[in-house]
Amino acid sequence: MRRGRLEPSSAQDAHLAQGNARQARKRVAADVLVRDRHDHVLLVDPSYKDFWDLPGGMAEANESPRRAAVREVNEELGLDLSVGRPLLIDWVRPHGPWDDQLLFIFDGGRLHPDSVEALRISDPEITRFRFVPAVQARTLLRPDMYDRLRRAQHALHSDRTSYVE
Repeated sequence: MRRGRLEPSSAQDAHLAQGNARQARKRVAADVLVRDRHDHVLLVDPSYKDFWDLPGGMAEANESPRRAAVREVNEELGLDLSVGRPLLIDWVRPHGPWDDQLLFIFDGGRLHPDSVEALRISDPEITRFRFVPAVQARTLLRPDMYDRLRRAQHALHSDRTSYVE
């Protein structure tokens, strides 16, 4: 290597890093569809929202959606969950003060009754949780979130992943 010059790979990395810094960034949300033995859906009541929600939340920088889902469910409810496949991927349009985002809903499986009993709120952002029949979820969730839940349930039973824009 000559003095004052970058090796080709280092120069290329520097060029790519400049381009990367100008690329758009996407917010990523990762929720989990968790059911009990009656197929009721686990919902959480966040203190900062007017509606109930699925457990989950926002991914941190460079965190995979699946890892974010696992971390968020553990932070919110103390549940060590091995999440399954993505049921739904939704591109959410910009709205209000928010840029667009990608929202994932993963299969959280059906909890054993002992695991249901062990659930505890472990995040001050969550005020309560409960399992509800999917029909009742319609009255608790925002309409767009209820639509996502419905699509995720369909994907669960059809063995497919739903992509929505």
